[in-house]
Amino acid sequence: MNSINQRTENRIIRRKILSMILPITLENILQMTSRIISMAMIGRINPIAVGAIGMSNIIFNMIWAIFRGVSTGVSVFVAQAHGANNYVKLEKIVTQTLFFSILLVIILQQLLFWNANTLLKIFDPSKELLADASLYLRIISWGLPFITVALIVAGTLQGMGNAKTPMKIAMIMNIVNITFSYILIFGKLGIKPMGLRGAALGLLTAHITAALLGLKVLFGKDGVLTTIGNESSFKVQFEQVLPVYRIGLPTSFETIFWEGAAILMTKAILTYGEIAYAAYQLGLQAEAISYMPAAGFGVAATTFIGHAIGSQDRELGKKYIRQLIKWTSILTIFTGGVLVFFPKQVMRLLTNDGEIVKIGAMYLFVMGLVQIPQNINGVFNGALRGAGYSKIPMIIAMLGLWLIRVPLSLLVAFVFEVSITFIWIALGLDLIFRFTCGLIIFKKKDIYGSKSLIEGE
Repeated sequence: MNSINQRTENRIIRRKILSMILPITLENILQMTSRIISMAMIGRINPIAVGAIGMSNIIFNMIWAIFRGVSTGVSVFVAQAHGANNYVKLEKIVTQTLFFSILLVIILQQLLFWNANTLLKIFDPSKELLADASLYLRIISWGLPFITVALIVAGTLQGMGNAKTPMKIAMIMNIVNITFSYILIFGKLGIKPMGLRGAALGLLTAHITAALLGLKVLFGKDGVLTTIGNESSFKVQFEQVLPVYRIGLPTSFETIFWEGAAILMTKAILTYGEIAYAAYQLGLQAEAISYMPAAGFGVAATTFIGHAIGSQDRELGKKYIRQLIKWTSILTIFTGGVLVFFPKQVMRLLTNDGEIVKIGAMYLFVMGLVQIPQNINGVFNGALRGAGYSKIPMIIAMLGLWLIRVPLSLLVAFVFEVSITFIWIALGLDLIFRFTCGLIIFKKKDIYGSKSLIEGE
């Protein structure tokens, strides 16, 4: 009888996991597809445009990362409040975080817009590359307030176990991005071809669309927060906002560390020429074939560990993690295998430049070999964040970047001056290091018995 009950419980757990994983995976695939298509369109203009987008995204993502982390913080608190059935607390967390974040991101957007040229000079680009990157960055900076809203909406809904609605918003956003980018880049429907400017405007339009849809989901008629019925205050209540930022900002810093390291990585890769840098940027997009689908397992780990802690059911949390690691591994065997066995074919989807394909294919091969440890470590990190231990993934990421990835890459480029393949190997060693540290800490840390972050109201 116990074995029958166990199998039944496992089926229920798998069903809940799939209800989260499938929409998140589809959402990530949609985003990946949109980026690949957009990059492929730009890749058929010239390598300078590809490099301009890559440089601009590093700066843009430093601000985006702040609010991506805040979204994670919202998701953690919402998950625990949802698990404890404390919906008054849930509503306060979301509305206060959203209001404060909009005020903050507007300030940061203005700083970015007026200082775009100065910030991009960090990369020491050519005059043409600087001009293109500055143009692109100024335009997409206007999307920051809108993407912040979309991120917090997604974090809220995923924390409640609703992954389908963010997926639908992402689907519409990406369709808008691809459609408008195609029309504006190449000049369709009687519009003059805009090239790089068109790509930026297409992305901006998509961000605005996602924000409007997200606000409707939260505050429209029969919206998620409207149905709770609690009165929202338009005065910032820092006692609601600060804990969310405290949990979310380590995740932000984790990404910011990466973007900071990417500046030095860009300098190192550019020593091999702009063709090599374009291959790296296209390789990053292609690598998403593996890590983007698996990223949903990390989000699910955050949500389900949060629910388990909120409901004080540690055994349930353990069962969720076992299933998440199992299915992450199975998925990655297939997606990582594509990168290992068909790297050139994948690169040819993005560019018809033979030299870019050759360099990018070696990058994909190396990254394909380390996809399983990378993606399992994503589950470890998601579980740790769901339990409130968001500083641990940040510290591990910082050590991997600044003790392995960046030093080895700089040595390869500026001291040994050997093949760029050795930079790709340095990246792989960083990911293996992170997985090893994550595994050791995860086994030693009793995350299932963590104290709930939600106080009674």
